[in-house]
Amino acid sequence: MTWDDEIDEIRRKRALAKELGGADGVARQHAQGRLTVRERIDGLLDPDSFEEIGAGAGAAERDADGKLVSFAPANFVLGFGRIGGRRCVIGGEDFTLRGGSPNEAGLRKSVYTEELACRYRVPLIRLHEGAGGSVTGPGAKTVANPVFAAPRFRSVARALATVPVVTAALGPVAGLPASRFVASHFSVMSKKTAQVLIAGPAVVERALREKVTKEELGGPEVQGRNGVADNLAEDDADAFDQMRRFLGYLPQNVWELPPVADSGDDPARADEALAGIVPRDRRKIFDMRKLIAHVVDRDSFFEMTRGYGRGQITGFARLDGQPVGVIGNDCRFYAGAMSANGALKVRRFVEKCEIFHLPIVCFVDEPGFMIGSESERAGTIRFGTSAVLATADCSVPWASVIVRKSFGVAAAAHYGPDAYVLAWPSAEIGALPVEGGVAVAFRREIEAAPDPDARRRELEEMLARRQSPAARAESLAMHELIDPRETRPMLCRWIEWTRPLLPGLLGPRSFPYRA
Repeated sequence: MTWDDEIDEIRRKRALAKELGGADGVARQHAQGRLTVRERIDGLLDPDSFEEIGAGAGAAERDADGKLVSFAPANFVLGFGRIGGRRCVIGGEDFTLRGGSPNEAGLRKSVYTEELACRYRVPLIRLHEGAGGSVTGPGAKTVANPVFAAPRFRSVARALATVPVVTAALGPVAGLPASRFVASHFSVMSKKTAQVLIAGPAVVERALREKVTKEELGGPEVQGRNGVADNLAEDDADAFDQMRRFLGYLPQNVWELPPVADSGDDPARADEALAGIVPRDRRKIFDMRKLIAHVVDRDSFFEMTRGYGRGQITGFARLDGQPVGVIGNDCRFYAGAMSANGALKVRRFVEKCEIFHLPIVCFVDEPGFMIGSESERAGTIRFGTSAVLATADCSVPWASVIVRKSFGVAAAAHYGPDAYVLAWPSAEIGALPVEGGVAVAFRREIEAAPDPDARRRELEEMLARRQSPAARAESLAMHELIDPRETRPMLCRWIEWTRPLLPGLLGPRSFPYRA
């Protein structure tokens, strides 16, 4: 006597699970221009690397003889896979069943995802498209979780503290999946198909009598500017490419170091363009992203959260193959001043680099905290001070290149402890920008002058000379005043100095109260 009947049932359930919500559900998904969760998993992972967990989980109906009549699979697909040869855990909602709102087995697999990543110390990837909870519930025979169950979000928090967590919104995402979308180190959202919502239009209209579309509530234009989505993607393929790039800079977990790659870029390269990239006229702007690209390994700069806190630039790059965090100022947006959003962006980025032991390189052009009534209403001084304290508490190696402005309390967010400080001849360093300082300190003198504008300009030029970096370099108040073309060679040399320090940073990092 054999077990053929039982083995056939196992195979049948696995086959039915591969069909997701059935041919009609898959067809509806494709008709809306969206891939299924299994197609997305195959599109992101290395070929043939997916190893599914819980393929037979679901709700089965049987006849009086115990034979399988029907089977509804879990509407969450979960398993191990590889990206660039490195193992990860990956999971996502199946929108073709219940619109991704979890059935009983789907909810269990979803909750198990973080546990798997933490247990095996591998990156966690979530591909979100789901409606969250439903008033009808997942169909469980018991009500709610037992009182002795561990809090569901404990493993979410533990994953964020120990392994890279990467999420994508690839369709409508609401409720619990929306919360998990932002509980990540990198979140990317498809501009073509995604919305991220606390609650959908019907719920909003019923509760608030506000009639809005999904796009107006939580489309890419909204979530890309408020920091909910770190990056926007043109489509699924672009989202997958960004997720792969992000993970390429990070270790598997906090007990390992980030991978060093052969960039093929000469560490001694000195680009001529750097000598003239900052205009002599202090009122003229320049392109900080172009400057960064000239210094880091070619084509290695990966920017994050560009649409949020736009005066600050954050991203990953490589220097002589070593992954580093990069911070800069965009003088084309409020002169690069640090707004409340920009401060939160910097703090979050510094802590991300701390968690995964990435040295930080900062290209400084900071005029100070954003001023004005709107800035005061936004609580900029609180968020800004929090960013300053995050930097002050940093343990990873830090290098700062003063490109132009370095003013006020906000400048302190650009220099970690024991920072290696270089400055360009274009650097201006002081308590506050010349223009504001002259307006305050010499107001009466300027008003009394025969030609107030001429006297103001004269005073500004005089004080600007005092903010030159030369005297500071001569006093060893910085490490070197350099030819801008020396920036890459000197930073690559600094990277060599720091490499022996990195193993001492391994392990989880915790953060104190930050104001």
